[in-house]
Amino acid sequence: MKEYWVRLVLAVSLDGRLAMPSGGKTNLGNTGDRKALEQSLCWADGVLIGGETLRAHQSTCLIRDKKLIRTRLSNGRSKQPIAIVVSNQKDFCQDWPFFKQPIKRWLLNKSPEKAFQKGFSGYERHLYLENNWSKTLTNLAKKGITKIVILGGAKLALSLFESDHIDEIQLTITPKIIGGEYTWIPIKSQNLSKLLSCDNAWTLERSQFLGNSELLINYKRNI
Repeated sequence: MKEYWVRLVLAVSLDGRLAMPSGGKTNLGNTGDRKALEQSLCWADGVLIGGETLRAHQSTCLIRDKKLIRTRLSNGRSKQPIAIVVSNQKDFCQDWPFFKQPIKRWLLNKSPEKAFQKGFSGYERHLYLENNWSKTLTNLAKKGITKIVILGGAKLALSLFESDHIDEIQLTITPKIIGGEYTWIPIKSQNLSKLLSCDNAWTLERSQFLGNSELLINYKRNI
């Protein structure tokens, strides 16, 4: 039995892009995608967010649906999953909405604990980013973070794919052709596990029409 489960949740264009060619903040999904996203947030103990994604959006997604919030509370959980920033940099402006959102914020990086005490303000907890994801995810599981959602960005997702630690992919396909370099698997990636491309690597668990010509597809890793 696995100690943790990692779900990648993304909205992408028909040509597999996450953002406009100019980069920066991009919200591709519509109302149906938002509902699917909040359902994943309701499921999650924690959400991993890459530093570049945080810089682009300056906030994280929250559960707005009151029924989903009540579901979490009835199960003895907080209203929102813990937001865990994965970044070796600390140049995040404390005036960003992220640091005012009603959530718990953790920081995951390679800085020693004493550095956190000196300068990583705005976070309730600092965790050490191990040299491999297996150790890091096991450490998170020991702290109660067993159901994990990855919201971005592409570099963070790639590092988890390269170590074969993505258990589930939830993609909303949006009716847009965008172009540019911002694919959800970076174009220059060359270190992906060959196991990910095997015929039986993934199983389609669900496909759902979300309205507004959007399609949700959910694949689980065969373990």
